[in-house]
Order: sequence, then structure tokens, then C-alpha cells
Amino acid sequence: MAKRVLIVDDDPAQRRILEETIKRLGFETKTVGSGDQALAILDSAERASISLVLLDLVMPGIDGMAVLDRLQGKPGIPPVIVQTAHGSIDTAINAMRAGAVDFVIKPASPERLDVSIKSALKIEALAGEITRIKKKAEGTLTFSDLIIRGDAMTRVIALGKRAAASNIPVLIEGESGVGKELIARAVQGESERAGKPFVVVNCGAIPENLVESILFGHEKGSFTGATDKRIGKFQEADGGTLFLDEVGELPLDAQVKLLRALQEGEIDPVGSKKPVKVNFRLISATNRDMIQLVKDGKFREDLYYRLNVFPIWVPPLKERLGDVAELATHFLARFAAEEGKRVAAISEDAMRLLSAYAWPGNVRQLENAVFRAVVLADGPELTVSEFPQIAAHVEGFKAEIPAAPAPFDRNPAYTGPALLGAEDTIPQTMEVRANEGSSSLGIAAVTEDGEIRSLEAMEADMIRLALGRYRGHMTEVAKRLNIGRSTLYRKMQEYGLEGRPN
Repeated sequence: MAKRVLIVDDDPAQRRILEETIKRLGFETKTVGSGDQALAILDSAERASISLVLLDLVMPGIDGMAVLDRLQGKPGIPPVIVQTAHGSIDTAINAMRAGAVDFVIKPASPERLDVSIKSALKIEALAGEITRIKKKAEGTLTFSDLIIRGDAMTRVIALGKRAAASNIPVLIEGESGVGKELIARAVQGESERAGKPFVVVNCGAIPENLVESILFGHEKGSFTGATDKRIGKFQEADGGTLFLDEVGELPLDAQVKLLRALQEGEIDPVGSKKPVKVNFRLISATNRDMIQLVKDGKFREDLYYRLNVFPIWVPPLKERLGDVAELATHFLARFAAEEGKRVAAISEDAMRLLSAYAWPGNVRQLENAVFRAVVLADGPELTVSEFPQIAAHVEGFKAEIPAAPAPFDRNPAYTGPALLGAEDTIPQTMEVRANEGSSSLGIAAVTEDGEIRSLEAMEADMIRLALGRYRGHMTEVAKRLNIGRSTLYRKMQEYGLEGRPN
């Protein structure tokens, strides 16, 4: 779904011009002719559909500055770009102080509006990500902080808010990668336990012989190697929330003790002579068929019914494709900032591609796909070419590998044999000719000043070139470089090229 821009201008002709211009830039529009109408929209539920406001400063009645003053400090207000024919520096400063994110002079060119709108949306996405990270760390994340736009998630939000109003055990079900942990954090963030500990336990990642010790703790000397007393996850979550991810992977022995903790509100640390009282809210999650696990005797039936008091099913991403555009834009802003890349947008064709794909790996797969695309990007926007693995599975799309650009006309500072040849090039790799008239391109061994480059710099360029040549296929990259995959990942991390594991 395209983002919607609210145009506020008292001049009907100017409104029509702006509306057509912004639509051609790929955005939806809504127009109003006064500050009163703008405030009415931004104070209503319709505000959620507005991504940005283009506000005229000079209007009869409530003018643009008055609108900014009334909006200042209110939560959830979209970014505002102000425009005026009276382009004094003082006016710009006052508007920015009042909360505007940018300032354009009438008549603004389509190019200037495009840059201003995309920059404002990018800043807003980064600010939103910072807010989410902060709230996640503080345990105050709410459903309004999540990127959820599709109707398929309406029931999830409604159930989550009801669950947050009580201390009832919640079981969140759904495929891997749909965001079950974020739903659990939002349930806590809207409950009376907001700001209290939120302890995450991945039950499938704990060695079976350490499950009881990690969950319930142990006393010093209770078993070989227990040199100190250990506080378990249940006690860490005292007063807050314990989130058991992949709860279906718990061994049967630990399930008995978990059932007692839920029923009695107390745990038995390994080696302890008396039980310990704990006050926690339990939220569990699973991507398994719990009923089938019960039938197979791998999960206790009494514990299943104790956990499954308030079930919440999170639909896969293929059932809420309306969220894909918003999620992709969010990931783009984050990864572009992390990688230091000047990638500001996703092309219209690429967005159609992402919205047409089934995403079997759900949100996690989308996140990794955008991350990889940002790393490979060589322009200001992501195109279909940056998503070759996705395009191969969607009819009507084909990702073409761009041809290598023509070599520089100038001769390199050094034309001797110390040059690593290659047919392909990728962004940030120096392209030079080995000798005059040669078509071979490669990595320069010397700087423009004739100084020898460091081995580390050349190795980093070689890894970049291999990643681009083999489109990020790590096994093939490691094979061609004649190093192990673990060595490749370590070197990528050292040089700031590390990708996210699939």
C-alpha cells in the first residue's frame, strides 16, 4: 500500500497541482483547504492512514504556524513539511522550531518534493525504530509501536489487548518468523507489568541436561560443576513476564516442574531444601502442532491445557501481504543507516515484486532479503535486480545482473603485474585496466598516489567483489576464495561486511 500525503493549502489550483505531482511520485493523497480541516483529520482515527503532511504556512483563519503549534508534543503525529511563497530564513527557522521536518519554497519542483518527502519518511522510519528499540529494552513496547496495517492482524491485536488486561497464561501460535516474540512484548507493554523484567527462554536451544538448572536455578554443590548458586529464569522474571519460546521442545521432566510452577506459583531449584515463591506472567509460543505432540506423548496433556488458556494465532505473512510494503520500508531505513548506504527508497516494480511473493519464511525472510538488497545496492533505490532470489519465484519478474561499467579513461598509477584481475565489478571496488588496451578489470594494488595498498584493504575488496560476482551465495563465495565458511563470516565481520544468517 502506497503511503498517503495530506496536502493542506487554501489555493484550489495549488492543491490540484500538488496532488497530481505527488501522485506521480508514487504516493496517495488527501487534500484539505484549511488548518481547521487538517487538525480535524489529525485529531481523529483517520490520522493512522496519513504518513506525511504537506502544510501551507500562509492561510486564512488557522494558518500553518498555528497548526504546528497545536500539533506540537502530540504522540503519533506524522512528519510535516511546510511550504510558503514567503521564503525568509526567519520563517524557515520558526517552522522547524515548531516541529516541521523540512521547508520548501513555492512553487516547489517535483524533484525537490520527491527528495523532501522521501527524506522525511526515512527520518520518521529511523525515529520510529529508535523508539521501538528503546521501548523494547524498557519493556514498554505496545501494539501501536508494531508495524501492523493489514486487516488479518486486527483479531491478533484485539486478543492481545484483552490478554494484557489480565494475568491469564497466553499461548501464541504461528509459523516461524511471524513475530511471536514482538506480540508477547506488546502484551506485556500494555499490561500492569510494563517496565518489569521480560525474560526470554528458547526452549529448543537449551541442552536437555541443563534445562532444570537454567529454568529453575540450582544451589551450590547440588551437582558436579555447580560451584556457585544460580538464579533460574523463573526467579529472573519475578514481578515481570517469562516468555517460553518453542515451548513444545521442553523435555517431559521439565514439563512436570513447569506445571507445578504454574499451579502453585513456586519452583524447586535443583538441590534446594525448600520451594521458592515466584510471581510471574507466563507467555508461551510455538510453531508446532501442540495437539499432535500431546497425541504422540511428547507433551503432557495437563500442561498443554494449562498453557493454552488464552490462545492467539498469528497469521503468516502471505495472509497479510498488505504489511509487506510498510515492513520493507522500515527494514530499508534501518539497514541503510547501519550499512552507511545512501539507499532511500524501493522502486515501484520492486515493491510489486515483494508484495506478490508468498514469503514462506515470513517477516524474518523479508528482513533478510532487504538486508541483502541494501548490501548489494549501487543506486539510490532498491530495484528488482537486488532481489534475484525472490524474482525467480514470482511470475512476470526477472532480475537482471547489471553490466559492468566501462573502465576509467585514465591510466592507473601503476601498471605492473601486481593487479588482481576479474571480469565483474561491484560497488566500492576500484576498477582499473591491467595494461593499456587491456579489457581485464580488477582490484588495484596501489593507491592513486602510487603507494602500495594494505593487504587488509585488498582482501576486503576481494570479498566484496566475490559477494557481488556470486550474488551473496556464501558457499560459492567461500569455495572460490578457497577459505572455510566460518573464516569468510569472520572476515566479513572484521571488515564490516557481515550479513545476517538465513
